[in-house]
Amino acid sequence: MPAHMDKIKTFVASETFTNFIMALIIVNAVTLALETSTTLMDAAGTFLVVFDRIVLAIFVVELSLKLALYRWSFFRSGWNVFDALVIGIALVPASGALAVLRALRVLRVLRLVSLLPQMRRVVEALLNSLPGMGSIVLLMGVVVFVSAVIATKLFGPMHPDAFGTLGDSLFTLFTVMTLEGWADIARDVATTHPQAYLFFVPFIVISVFAVLNLFIAVLTNSMQEMQEKELAAEEAMGERHEGALMAELGALREEVQRLRLALESRPPQ
Repeated sequence: MPAHMDKIKTFVASETFTNFIMALIIVNAVTLALETSTTLMDAAGTFLVVFDRIVLAIFVVELSLKLALYRWSFFRSGWNVFDALVIGIALVPASGALAVLRALRVLRVLRLVSLLPQMRRVVEALLNSLPGMGSIVLLMGVVVFVSAVIATKLFGPMHPDAFGTLGDSLFTLFTVMTLEGWADIARDVATTHPQAYLFFVPFIVISVFAVLNLFIAVLTNSMQEMQEKELAAEEAMGERHEGALMAELGALREEVQRLRLALESRPPQ
């Protein structure tokens, strides 16, 4: 790689350039929020639009530099692909049927996730925990389905609006799971079924508190596994560096020993 390309690569990967892009994303998020105000758009709409286009141009230059430097290896990182998609959406002409894409410009703010290691680690842990979460979702689905069938048979005849059909019961129980107005639903059912709390309380405990704790446990375990992998990778890298350093020291010691023997074997002048 030419010397000037090495300098550009060092600059693009530098902390200064990364901080500049992060600051630009934050300022752009503020300007996008200001565009939602009709009063501000009437007063400074031209400036906001021009600034938005300047920011977009800088993001395009940034991605172009990375593509030129890393070529196909650029796409090996999912975060780079995500950045390219976000910027690509902003480049699509937002007119006609695609006018809705103009509102998606705010997705640029999500680029902070790819730039901040802490946020990136959380998202990666969440993605790694999806298989475990899928099992929990399946379990929760079974619990809700069984509970909906029971609720339809028990409460449906007297409360057809909430539990008249299986679909109504599923929707009502989903509302109960959000803890939004569940007490009103339970009181209404209790007017005809005094023992209704024996159904609602266990359902809430199992579907909300127990399942929520399972979600937290799976996510925490995933983050812990990722941290252990990072520590193991750092230790392996440290061991490799230590091994290389020891090899260099050994070679240097042998060279010193060879020079000393050569000097001792030389005849006196």
